Amino acid sequence: MADIIKLLPDHVANQIAAGEVVQRPASVVKELLENAIDAGASSIKLIIKDGGKTLVHVVDNGSGMSETDARLSFERHATSKITTAEDLFNLNTKGFRGEALASIAAIAHVDLQSKTENAEVGTQIKIEGSKVLSQEITVTPKGTSIAVKNLFFNIPARRNFLKSNQVELRHITDEFQRVALVHPNVAFQFYNNGAELFNLPSENLRQRIVHIFGSKMNERLVPVEENTEVLKVKGFICKPEFAKKSRGVQFFFANGRFIKSPYLHHAVLSAFEGLIKNDAIPGYFLNLQVDPSAIDINIHPTKTEVKFDDENTLYAILRSTIKHSLGQFNVVPALDFNYDQNLDTPYHFQQKGAVRPSISVDSSFNPFVENKSGASGVTGFQKASAKGWEKLFEDIDEDTNSFSSVQFETEMEPSGFFDEQETIAETSQTTFQLKRKYIVTSLKSGMLVIDQNRAHQRILFEKFVQNTAEKEGVSQQLLFPMVLKFAKNEITIFKTLYNDLMALGFVFDFGDQEITVSGIPNMMAESSIGSVLKDLLQNYTEEGYTTETLSRAALTAQTLARTLSIKSGQVLNSASQLALVNDLFGCKEPKLTPSNKIIYITLDATEIENKFK
Repeated sequence: MADIIKLLPDHVANQIAAGEVVQRPASVVKELLENAIDAGASSIKLIIKDGGKTLVHVVDNGSGMSETDARLSFERHATSKITTAEDLFNLNTKGFRGEALASIAAIAHVDLQSKTENAEVGTQIKIEGSKVLSQEITVTPKGTSIAVKNLFFNIPARRNFLKSNQVELRHITDEFQRVALVHPNVAFQFYNNGAELFNLPSENLRQRIVHIFGSKMNERLVPVEENTEVLKVKGFICKPEFAKKSRGVQFFFANGRFIKSPYLHHAVLSAFEGLIKNDAIPGYFLNLQVDPSAIDINIHPTKTEVKFDDENTLYAILRSTIKHSLGQFNVVPALDFNYDQNLDTPYHFQQKGAVRPSISVDSSFNPFVENKSGASGVTGFQKASAKGWEKLFEDIDEDTNSFSSVQFETEMEPSGFFDEQETIAETSQTTFQLKRKYIVTSLKSGMLVIDQNRAHQRILFEKFVQNTAEKEGVSQQLLFPMVLKFAKNEITIFKTLYNDLMALGFVFDFGDQEITVSGIPNMMAESSIGSVLKDLLQNYTEEGYTTETLSRAALTAQTLARTLSIKSGQVLNSASQLALVNDLFGCKEPKLTPSNKIIYITLDATEIENKFK
């Protein structure tokens, strides 16, 4: 039998390895930024084009590489971070596998320029699909500049699986924020298609958080710090009142590396127990420092999943540390069992002085002397006579309606139910509201039950989609424009949605970190501007909206419809109920909401009759 096992060519092996290391452009950004950090850079610049599909360019002022090192860095398993297997248990750097650059070069066009501090000239290397096209001397500043172009150019199937530029940019932004947050002492610049998204100077952690997530974060932060032999914790948590139902600003860093740990996340939730709702998630930025030998970061290729030797101890320390911080900074309401609110001086009496009470004495009072009316005690007091009380009712005619206006809560008119049914039939009133949530109406075959919130979502959604398509959104101008503050990356998202929002009736201008709203759709209340834009932003940043099942315009319309729709618990009069039913069945798709939830159900007369058998 002929031998069938063969060694794979290097370029094929590199492409297979790239599948583990490079999943999308954000993976390239992560690896290159971490290499710049390991090189001791104090300033890093990230340049992106077309969501990283066309270009990912990282420039740093780190130590740079010699001519030999620059060429060797693209070989598989070539690294300067470790030399023996024992080094894996004492890692203080980001990368150590030696696969990143080799994997990236296997599926992209790479242009590397690097120079050490003492060298007079640098080295430039151009690689295309693991093949070195050229290596030559060049003039370049100290540090390393690496440009990754045309990602997955030789693997079209992988490139087709990439999402839209906006979604890929969001993933890149997430990776950038994770690296920037754990290294506040390093200055970062981030450009997308020529526009500056972030310009972060060297600063402390609190300033870095505020610069990334906006000035509104400053008031939400509560410092956390604890030093023990096992674990050192330092960072910030967000106040309980700012906890949200969806995941947002939850960051764990272990030994300077972003990690995901559901177990430690539960420790944070446990510390907030009783302060937030069960479905709410608090925000946190926590740096954990443990002995490198007590953590294994080599269990997953992305190195975001780690394993601690003694997770139970870390859980207990982290939970108690957060509880201590919540109490230390008066975030948790205190109970004083010795406090008596009856002893408090009312606010409007605090500035008033004491007034001496006046005393009046009746010198003629003698309890032992009987007055003329026969009563003892107070003089001049006469008891009213009750004689002739029965004459009070002599003039009342029993046949009059003197008491016809008196009603009692327990009185019920036996004929009321039937009279009401006759009135409903006469006025053609065919709907009623059930539990302030459902609208019930009759059909020839039975009964129809409609969810009022979902029905209004469908109605508004189709109106918004039509307005966007026809660009005929009616706008109402605000008497006083409203200024709302957002982070720079959030402003970028709104710029992407600008045309869709303008078609719906929004009118606004952009600032550096603010939006000035001067016009809104005519069916929208001014008080809901902030919540509508916040929900719109959340839908474009949370994980659930990375798919392309909805167009950008449809997703915008869906968010606005959900936010502005009639809520469960809202009372509707008869006319509003009928209008809602008629508008619903005038829609193209009255059965389902934009998020594919059932709007109404029908109960057949046979089903109802069977309930009485």
